[in-house]
Amino acid sequence: MDFTATIQRQRAFFQTGATRGLAFRCEQLRKLSAALERHESALLAALKADLGKSSFQAFATELGLVQAEIRHALRHLRKWVAPSRRPTPWLLWPARGWVQPEPLGVALIIGPWNYPAQLLFTPLASAIAAGNCVVLKPSELAPRTAEAITALVREHFSQEFIAIENGGPEVAEALLRERFDKIFFTGSTPVGRVVMAAAARHLTPVTLELGGKCPAIVCADAPVELAARRIAWGKFMNAGQTCVAPDFVLVPRGQREAFVAKLKPAIQEFYGDQPIQSAEYGRIVNARHFERLVSYLGDGKIVYGGEHNAKELFLAPTILAEMAPESLVMQEEIFGPILPVLEFDKLDAALAMLRERPTPLAAYVFSRDRATQARVLAETRSGSACVNDVVSQMVGTGLPFGGLGASGMGAYHGRAGFEAFTHQRAIMRRATWLDLPFRYPPPKLSVAGLKRALRLLLGP
Repeated sequence: MDFTATIQRQRAFFQTGATRGLAFRCEQLRKLSAALERHESALLAALKADLGKSSFQAFATELGLVQAEIRHALRHLRKWVAPSRRPTPWLLWPARGWVQPEPLGVALIIGPWNYPAQLLFTPLASAIAAGNCVVLKPSELAPRTAEAITALVREHFSQEFIAIENGGPEVAEALLRERFDKIFFTGSTPVGRVVMAAAARHLTPVTLELGGKCPAIVCADAPVELAARRIAWGKFMNAGQTCVAPDFVLVPRGQREAFVAKLKPAIQEFYGDQPIQSAEYGRIVNARHFERLVSYLGDGKIVYGGEHNAKELFLAPTILAEMAPESLVMQEEIFGPILPVLEFDKLDAALAMLRERPTPLAAYVFSRDRATQARVLAETRSGSACVNDVVSQMVGTGLPFGGLGASGMGAYHGRAGFEAFTHQRAIMRRATWLDLPFRYPPPKLSVAGLKRALRLLLGP
C-alpha cells in the first residue's frame, strides 16, 4: 500500500496557497455542512446499522454536534485567522512584532468506531478552518458509517483537498509511514502509543484523544437521585461506548444500596423494563467487544441487569458490586454498559486510590459543598472534569476537550480545534533607517555596562 502519490498531490495543492484564504475556508465549511444535510439520512441509517443508534441519538450525539462546530467556526474564523500584535523590546526599536496563525499543511485524521461520524468530522471541520489539506481514515469497525462518510467526501470534495482511505490496521500502518504535518488520532491508549511512535520518525506533531477509566465520586452530601439519573444517562448512552462515560462510581461506605436503588428506576425510565426492545438503547459494535464485556460480568456481583444476547450484540445496562481491585473490570477500560459501584470509607482514601491510577480522560464529582468540589478537583488529575454532571463538559465549543498523560495530549473543539491544526508563526519587522552599532563586535561596553543596558532595553 502506497499513499505517497495522494499526499504529494495534496502537498502540491496546499503549496499553491489555495487553502489559506478566509473565503476558501468558509466556502469549504459551508460545503461540509450542506453535505452533511444532504447525506443525513444515509448517515443516520449507517449509524443505526453499525451501533444500533436511533435517529434521535445519532443526530444528538453525532451530526448535530458537528454542525454546531461548523457554525461556531464560521462565526469566529475571521478573528481566529487575524494576526495578533506582540510587544518588542526597546533593544530592537524601531520594530513591530506579531503572531500569524498559519495552517500546518497536510493532516491525517484517524477516527474511532464509537462515534464514527462526530469524531471524524469534528476534527475535519477544525482542520478545514485552519486551512489544511486532510487525509481521513474512518474506522473499519463501523463499516456502514465508513461507507456513507466515503460517499459524502468523494462526492463533495476533491482528493487534492480532502482524501479518504478505508481499510483495517494495515491501511492505518501504511498511512503512518508517510510524512504528514499533523496527525490527529482518536482511539485507545495502546494504539495511541503506536501512532506517537510512528509520528516521531518524522517529528510530526500529534493530537491524541484516548481514554481511561473515568471515575465518578458521589459524596455523602450529594443529591443522590440527581447523581444517579445523570450518571445513568452518561454511562449507558451508546451502550456505554463513550470515552468520557463514567467507568466506575465511588460512594461512601453504607450508601451503595441507596445509590443503586436510585440508579435502577432511572435506567428503567430511559430504556424500559426490556432494554433490548428500546429504540434508544444501542448495541455493542462487534462480537469481539461483546465477548470481552460479557467476560467482565464474572468479576463482581451483578446487582442489576446482566442480560445479554450474542446474536443481537445486546448487553443490558448492568450494575456490578463487590469487585476485587485486581479484577479486569477494575483494571481495564470497560467501554461498555457495565457500571461497577465501589464504596470508600473516607474521601482521603478515595482520592488516594485515584491518584495511583493512570490519568483518565475525565473525572466527575457530585457534591453540594464547594470546598469538597474544590478539593476533589485539586487532588485529582484528568483531561477534563465536571462537577454535578457527567459527559457534558465535552458538549459545545467553549471548553477545549482533550486528555492528559495516558488519556492523550492536545485538545480541540472551538478555537482549540483551530489551534490544534495551526502553527503560530512569530514574525518581526524592523526598520532600516536606524542601526545602532553597539551590538556588533568588537564590544562597545563592559560586561557591567552590558548588564545595565540589557536590564533597561530588554526589561527586568
